[in-house]
Amino acid sequence: MTEQKTDIAFVLYENMTALDLVGPYEVLSAVPSATGHFVAATRDPVRADNGLTVQPTTTFAELTRPDVVVVPGGSGWRNALEAADLIAWLAAVHPAATWTTSVCTGSTLLAKAGVLAGRTATTHWACRDVLAGLGVEVSTDRVVFDGDVVSAAGVSAGIDMALRLVARAWGEDAAQRITLGLEYDPQPPFDTGSPDRAPAEMVTALHAAVNAL
Repeated sequence: MTEQKTDIAFVLYENMTALDLVGPYEVLSAVPSATGHFVAATRDPVRADNGLTVQPTTTFAELTRPDVVVVPGGSGWRNALEAADLIAWLAAVHPAATWTTSVCTGSTLLAKAGVLAGRTATTHWACRDVLAGLGVEVSTDRVVFDGDVVSAAGVSAGIDMALRLVARAWGEDAAQRITLGLEYDPQPPFDTGSPDRAPAEMVTALHAAVNAL
């Protein structure tokens, strides 16, 4: 994939999380040979879970051999599990893709499509039990590479995943330049980004809220 044109499919569905999509998009679209495609069931605008609307540039029927697939998570993941066209498309394009990736609860969609069979993957901490229930060996790592499948945990881990993917596919120098260009230098103001460090009552409440969606 070093110099060849690379078609990257960024999957859209109702109530996805925008940053799960946009974080990896900003990283991967910085690769000169990469062309990003926003793919959905139709070309109708797709609304993310906090209101951002994204315009698809192609459809599942039109884009049949992407080189890279990026599946975001979001509050709409349960409904997306029942979206037959989306799940069938993921199952169909994965075998020919160089990389199939997910962010957050997007891993549940890969599992439903059979992509994670016999593999290890990660997801948002509040949905690890759901992913395990789909027959996946669940990791608590922030980013997991298992063969040609890459999964990232919650929202911001999607940026880490994309940078590590760039390093694998196009070299560490490219990944380092993109990191610098984005000024990706996280310094979170609160140390509650992990359930291991957040107050227990906060973890319990958020876990219940996420699984009630």
